[in-house]
Amino acid sequence: MTAPNPEGLLDRVREACAEVARRARSVKIDDGALEQLAALLSRERPKPPAVDPTHLAFSDAPTTLAYVLTMNAINFGSGWFPHLRKDPGKSGYLTLSAALRRHFEKNGPWLPAHLERLTRADCCEVFKQPTDGPAGELMGLYAEALNEFGSYLNRHHQGRFAGPVEEAAGSAEALVAILARMSFYQDVSHYEGIEVPFYKRAQITAADLHEAFGGKGHGRFRDLDRLTLFADNLVPHTLRMLKVLSYDMRLVMPIDREELLDHGSEPEIEIRAVSLTAVELLSASCRRRGWQADPHRLDHLLWSRGQSPKIKATPRHRTRCTFY
Repeated sequence: MTAPNPEGLLDRVREACAEVARRARSVKIDDGALEQLAALLSRERPKPPAVDPTHLAFSDAPTTLAYVLTMNAINFGSGWFPHLRKDPGKSGYLTLSAALRRHFEKNGPWLPAHLERLTRADCCEVFKQPTDGPAGELMGLYAEALNEFGSYLNRHHQGRFAGPVEEAAGSAEALVAILARMSFYQDVSHYEGIEVPFYKRAQITAADLHEAFGGKGHGRFRDLDRLTLFADNLVPHTLRMLKVLSYDMRLVMPIDREELLDHGSEPEIEIRAVSLTAVELLSASCRRRGWQADPHRLDHLLWSRGQSPKIKATPRHRTRCTFY
C-alpha cells in the first residue's frame, strides 16, 4: 500500500474540497447563516459535553493508547447503524465505543497478534450484535479492519501500539499519512477528474489521542490546528439543520426516504467536501471575531450538537463505506 506524502497533505484535503464546493450542484453554503452561526459561537464560546468514550483515559497510558487506536480502526459504519442493537438512548457509535471500552476494562486490550486473528463472530460477541443481516455484515468488516490493523502493527512497529505515534514525532499531519498506509484508512474519492482526499478516521485519531491524553504524552501534537473537519454524515447534517448548508431537493428526497447514497457518488462527495469547506470558513470567521476555534474543535462541538433528538429527528444521509 502506498502512503500519501505527508508534506502538505492536509492542504491538499482543503484545496480539493474547496474546488468541489465551487463546482457543487447539490450542496451549497449559505454565507449569511454561516456568519450568524460564527457570531453566535464567538459570543457563547461553548464547550462540547464530554460524551465520547474515546476522550476518557483509562487508569494507565498503554490501555488508553490501545483503546483510542483500536476504536478508530473501526470508527465507521454509519450506513449500517440503523440496523444495530443499540444501548438505550445511545447512537450507534456511542453503543459500539462503550462496548469496546467495557471489553477493555474487563479483559484488557487486544494485543496486535490477537487483532490479526479476530473473526466476525468475535466482533459480534464483543459488540453484542447479530451474526447475520446488515449488523453482521458490519461486524465482518470490523474483523477485517482489526486484522489489517494488527498485521500493520506487527509488520511495521514490532507489535507496539506506540509505534505509529512515535513515528509521527509530534505531528498530527504525519500521523494521518502513517495511518493512511492501511487500506481501511485510504479515504480518497474522485470528483469530475480531481482526487478528493478526506482521511476522516486518520485525522480524528490524532484529535482523540489529544483529548484522551490531555494534550500530553501520546496526545501531544504541535500541529493539531492543521486538522480539518472530520467529514462524516452527522456534522454535515447538523450544518444543514443550522441552515449553513442547503441541499437541492433532488438530494433531499432520497435522504428523507432514508435511501442509501452510493459512496463516491457526486452528491455524497459534495456533502462531505462542502461541509469541510464550510467549517474552514466558519473557523476563519470565528477567528476574526477573536475566538480561536480550529476546525477540529468545531467538529467536536457540531458533532455533539448533532446528538440532540431534535436534530436527529430529520433523516441524514447514509452511505455504506469503511471511512465514516
